[in-house]
Amino acid sequence: MTEGVIKIPIHEFLPHRAPMLMVDYIVEISQGHVICEYTIESDCIFLVDEFLQEVGLIEHMAQTCSSIVGQNYYTEDYNPEVDERVIGFISAIKSVCIECLPKKEQRIRTTARLVSQFEGAGYTICTMSVIAEVLGDQIAEAEINLFLQERKP
Repeated sequence: MTEGVIKIPIHEFLPHRAPMLMVDYIVEISQGHVICEYTIESDCIFLVDEFLQEVGLIEHMAQTCSSIVGQNYYTEDYNPEVDERVIGFISAIKSVCIECLPKKEQRIRTTARLVSQFEGAGYTICTMSVIAEVLGDQIAEAEINLFLQERKP
């Protein structure tokens, strides 16, 4: 990690909370890409025999992706402790290749890129390309479709 890089808590851009929150920080974000980090702790619900299972890795990758589009639903008056402005779903996994499963206490660094996006009234459909790495080695890649919908109070 480069010194001076600001880490943004992911819960400011996602409605997920423990134990389903699978990203710790946003390291870098723009309208077209995001880099996130997640350290696999011993209390992770997707940990089996000290390895993060495939479903947990895919969920982590999807949460990383959704922060790109999710950031547009949050404004300065947002309080992440009581407010859930958007709900999101994986609508399709177009492709996924998992090369190896990360172990407990390893840090996953995941980069996602917006491929395409359609915005409707109160919802967004998008396609994302995502790559997950541990210690600079690629462990997984995918192309994921997401559906995000604004929640009305």
